[in-house]
Amino acid sequence: MGFTDLLEEVGGFGRYQWLHVTLISFPGLMMASQNLLNNFISGMPTHHCSLPTNHSLHNLSLFYQVEEQQLLRVFIPPDSSGSRLDRCRRYVEPQWQLLAANSSANISQLPTEGCLDGWTFDRSEFLSTTVSEWGLVCSLRPLKQMIQTIYMGGVLTGAIVFGGLSDRFGRRSVLIWSYLLLAVLGCSSALSPSYSAYCIFRFLSGMAVSGIILNGVSLKVEWIPTKSRTIVGTLTSFFFTFGQMILAGLAYWLRDWRKLQVVVCAPQFLFFTYSWWYSESARWLVLNRRSEEALKTLHRVARINGKPEMVNKLTLEVLHSHMSKEIESSHSSFTAFDLLKTRGMRRISICLIAVWFSTSFAYYGLAMDLQKFGVSIYLMQIIFGAVDIPAKFFALATLSYLGRRISQAGCLFLSAAIIFANIFVPSDMQTVRTVLACLGKAFTSASFTTVYLYTGELYPTVIRQTGMGFVSTFSRVGSMAAPAVLILDEILPALPSLVYGGAAVLAGCFACFLPETLNMPLPDTIEDVEEKWSGRSSVSGQKEGVSLKEGMVSTDGLMSDEGVALKELKETEGSGLNAL
Repeated sequence: MGFTDLLEEVGGFGRYQWLHVTLISFPGLMMASQNLLNNFISGMPTHHCSLPTNHSLHNLSLFYQVEEQQLLRVFIPPDSSGSRLDRCRRYVEPQWQLLAANSSANISQLPTEGCLDGWTFDRSEFLSTTVSEWGLVCSLRPLKQMIQTIYMGGVLTGAIVFGGLSDRFGRRSVLIWSYLLLAVLGCSSALSPSYSAYCIFRFLSGMAVSGIILNGVSLKVEWIPTKSRTIVGTLTSFFFTFGQMILAGLAYWLRDWRKLQVVVCAPQFLFFTYSWWYSESARWLVLNRRSEEALKTLHRVARINGKPEMVNKLTLEVLHSHMSKEIESSHSSFTAFDLLKTRGMRRISICLIAVWFSTSFAYYGLAMDLQKFGVSIYLMQIIFGAVDIPAKFFALATLSYLGRRISQAGCLFLSAAIIFANIFVPSDMQTVRTVLACLGKAFTSASFTTVYLYTGELYPTVIRQTGMGFVSTFSRVGSMAAPAVLILDEILPALPSLVYGGAAVLAGCFACFLPETLNMPLPDTIEDVEEKWSGRSSVSGQKEGVSLKEGMVSTDGLMSDEGVALKELKETEGSGLNAL
């Protein structure tokens, strides 16, 4: 028998699991806000050079009796398209002759200069953003995207740091303090006096976000019986989906970056307050020689689930007999290097690196530049969030009936096909391009849903968090690299799409080499993983043993899980985490 059987004996997916999963999933509403916050915090308002200090646009408009927009032509030249005012240049001297209706002046020859008096920003879409506050336009425009890159760098660092810490100190402890860190650092970033200070706070906030996503996922998965994981995980991942739409609503309501920053981070104080109710993973406690605590935790779960009779039946001897193999394996400490030592672990890790990188690479390439679609950024965010709903149900159906491997590869191949198809749509067919982008985002979101689940099922308990942190690190590398690819648009407009789609195709090929985990119990040791690869696994059949309900222990170390394996995890962003 294994630990999964103990969960069934203390109530399966009972009242405790419902409360546990719901409370851990609630923060997912705000995780989407963290990952996509830069779309609104650093939104780019329409702008032009401010007029010289000795000129007032309003007074001049009254004096010449012309509209302010027409009067701007005297001070601001048109851009290269000729349809809009230039955002970064102004005339050295006002060109009053341009007010004449029949003016034939050659404006291309008129001397211009930079915006010596700063910029004037349109406030119809955003009241205040980091761009308008710190002038992140023209030559400083790269600093706008740098905020997101720095944040993702923090998420990457957090994946490395908190993945190892949680395997050492426990999922619950690291998760609780990650809530507090994000609450304090996130609200403090709203008080940032400068661009540099804000970037520092965002980096640290990104680390805390990683701690929440990774440990929330593991703590949730390790308390859910195998037969409930897919359906429960997929449904709870909707918290991240709805969080994307909530972000659009909050941003539209507030339209001020400092207020928005506080509103999306303050709820973390609430999550920190109730997170003390969580129970530590009993698996982790046993494997870290804290069996008495694990036993008390299982007794607590049994009572909450209405199984008080199990308190007397479930003893340390019963617990140890169910996890004897895992306890023996846990005497050794594990690091990220152990993920690459054996054949099975090495193959899994290399394939997951490709899948995580490409999924995040394509996802953030589509999701982090909403203003390019020519539609209201608030509406676009709602649409991008809404397409996740059918994507989640699609992932749920394929995960349950087709298995993890086909689902993962299929989502990546489909997203690549849609990205490639968008290359052949003319740029003036904006609606078609937007629809295809939404479909591409839907399949990358489904890929995120699948890979979070798949990773948790492939890595054994003794190194699961380290493995999650290691491979999700490459997801952050992908999210950091995605904006840089957009620069290739200046060389060839189709080049970014070719890169995003090509990466998805390559990752889909890697996914085909991963083992199937449908109907399989979670592996607890590296030996379990290697047995599956070598075909010696005994999970296909259930060996005989006396049920725990009869107060006795099976003599066998391995036992297959009953029923259909239904599992997933949230995020993100996946957002997010994601999401993450």
